[in-house]
Amino acid sequence: MNALKGSPYLSKIIIVAALGYFVDIYDLVLFGMERVSSLTEILSKTISDPVELKKQVQSMGISLLNWQMFGMLVGGIFWGILGDKKGRLSVLFGSIFLYSLANIANAMVQDTTTYALLRFISGFGLAGELGAGITLVSESMPKEKRGYGATIVASVGLFGAVVAGTVGISIGDWRTSYMIGGVMGLLLLIMRIGVLESGMFNAVKADKSIKKGNFLSLFQTKERFTKFITIILVALPVWFVMGILITFCPEIMKSLGMETPPQNARLAMTLAYVGITIGDVVSGLISQRLQSRKKSLLLFLMLAVLFVIGYFTLGKTSVVMFYSIVILIGFATGYWAVFISTASELFGTNLRSTVTTSVPNFVRGGTILITTLFQYLGRMEGVGNVYSAIIVGTIVFALGFWAWYKLEETFHKDLNYTE
Repeated sequence: MNALKGSPYLSKIIIVAALGYFVDIYDLVLFGMERVSSLTEILSKTISDPVELKKQVQSMGISLLNWQMFGMLVGGIFWGILGDKKGRLSVLFGSIFLYSLANIANAMVQDTTTYALLRFISGFGLAGELGAGITLVSESMPKEKRGYGATIVASVGLFGAVVAGTVGISIGDWRTSYMIGGVMGLLLLIMRIGVLESGMFNAVKADKSIKKGNFLSLFQTKERFTKFITIILVALPVWFVMGILITFCPEIMKSLGMETPPQNARLAMTLAYVGITIGDVVSGLISQRLQSRKKSLLLFLMLAVLFVIGYFTLGKTSVVMFYSIVILIGFATGYWAVFISTASELFGTNLRSTVTTSVPNFVRGGTILITTLFQYLGRMEGVGNVYSAIIVGTIVFALGFWAWYKLEETFHKDLNYTE
C-alpha cells in the first residue's frame, strides 16, 4: 500500500506484527479444527461406548476451549500491563516464546487434564501478540494512514486460519499440526531481532510522574469504563459466530435436519476465515475511505445479522448453500481490523498497550460466557442446540449494537497523549 512506501523499517514492524497475529490465529483455529479428532483419540482410551464418547467429546471440547480463552483473558491483562510498563517489545518476545513451548508440548499430550493445562498456557502466551503488534504499528504511523497498518496486520494474521485448515486437512494428524505451530512461533522469535521500541512509549517511559499500565484505572471513571466496555461488546458477535456457529456447526446442522451435516468443523472454519480475511481488508479500506471507524463497524454488524439469519434458514438446504453462507458470515464478521484499530486509538500512550492487548482477549474470553450459556440452554427441555444458539446470538448482537451506539469515533484522533 502507498502508506508503506519509502519506509522499510515501518514495513518490517508491520510484517513482524502481522506474522505474530498469523501464529495467533493459526493456534486458535487449529484447536477448533482438531477438537474432535484429538479428543476422540484421547478419550477413546477410557470410553468405549460410541454415544457416550460423542457426548464427552462435545462437553470436553467446550471445556478446553474455555480454558484456552481463560488463559487469553488472564494473559491479555498481564501482557497489556507489561507492555505499558516495560515496553511493547518485551511482550512481542515473551509471549511468542511461551506460546511456542506450550504448543510443542501440546503435540505430545496423552490426557485431557494436561491438554487443558497446555491450552491455558498457550492461550496465556498468545494473548500478547495482537495487542502489542497493533500498538507498535499505531504509534509508528501517521493518523491518516494507521488504519492501513492494522488492516494489513489483521488480514495477514487471519490468513493463518486458512493455513491451519490446509495443514489440518492435508496432514490429518493433530499432533503434527500443533508441532508446526510451535516451530513457527520459534522462527518468528528470531525474525523479531532488530525491531525497535515505540518512540511514543520511550517518551512516556522517561517521565516517572506518569502512571503506566494501571489496569484498574480503566474502572475509576465512567468515561474510561464506558469506552472500555463498549469496544469489547462491539466485537463480541465475532466470537459468537466463530465460537458457536462455526465450531459447533456439525451439531447445529444435524439438529436443523441437514441431510448430510459436516462431520467436523475443519472446512467450515477454513472457509469462514477466508471470508473474514477478505472482510478485514474491505472493512479496513471502507473505514479509510469514509474516514470513520463507526460507519464501517455498523455496516458489517448489519451484514452479520443478515447472514446469521441465512445460516439458520438456508444453511441446512444443501452442502453448497451451507458453505456459501459460512463464507458470507465470515466476511460479515471481518471487522476485526477496524475494531482493533479503534481499541488502540481510544486511550493514551500510558494505557494503550493495556487496552489494546486486553480488549481482544476480553472479547475472546467472552466466549466462556457464550459457550456456557449455549450449553446450559441447550440442555433445557425443548430448547436444544438450535434455539440455544438463536437465543445467545440475539443477546450478543443486541449488546453489539448498543455498544456501537455508545462508541467514540477515533479516526482523526492524535495518539500522542497520556491519560
